[in-house]
Amino acid sequence: MTDAVIDLNADLGEGFGRWRLTDDEELLSVVTSANVACGFHAGDAATMRRVCEQAAARGVRIGAQVSYRDLAGFGRRSMDVPADELAAEVAYQIGALEVFARAAGTRVSYVKPHGALYNRVVRDEEQAHAVVEGVLLADHTLPVLGLPGSRFLEVAGKAGLPVVTEAFADRAYTPQCTLVPRGSDGAVITEADAVVERSVGMARFGTVTAQDGQRIDVSARSLCLHGDTPGAVALARQVRARLATAGVRVEAFA
Repeated sequence: MTDAVIDLNADLGEGFGRWRLTDDEELLSVVTSANVACGFHAGDAATMRRVCEQAAARGVRIGAQVSYRDLAGFGRRSMDVPADELAAEVAYQIGALEVFARAAGTRVSYVKPHGALYNRVVRDEEQAHAVVEGVLLADHTLPVLGLPGSRFLEVAGKAGLPVVTEAFADRAYTPQCTLVPRGSDGAVITEADAVVERSVGMARFGTVTAQDGQRIDVSARSLCLHGDTPGAVALARQVRARLATAGVRVEAFA
């Protein structure tokens, strides 16, 4: 496989007020797509504006990372939000980010759910429909980023939204090709060499070793590098450099 191509995305703008979690400026020198927090799990107006300006200056695509309204839990707590309310809140978050993206001379190029919402819509039909409805309210041409085989991508595709599959080099997988829950042992892979080699395997061959040792299919167009892990910037640079030497072209999908 000599013509492999992959997008690198990272969660950015995950701060609030004076508190910052991610090194946005440095990560923007590595990734090709930026999932920008829209104020519900992290982020505020000033942070959103700053990240959009920096992303636009570097030619990095801007994505709306929509979430449950859960600042205290960083969007990692599943919530039973009524479908019509969730749809409205998804559209609201996209619209807020779009203001700052346009002011920076660009636009929101895609949508990616965050945290508990991301995992919930893998299987939850009602919540998947609600998120898709919210995206359609904001812009019926926006691509959505999600886990291969998820209800979310299935519903989005049927609704006419472009769908983009995603893989995670630093997260453990179950044999069913879903992410191991963060509360479980070994859910997050922190050993740099392992993350780098998994990245290459995912990009070139579309496979990875699941937690039980099985080789599973995780074919994806975009690879997520978490920005909130220790040493995230150095690790992202290692991944990009290794992809280049492995003959993988790093290129945004949107």
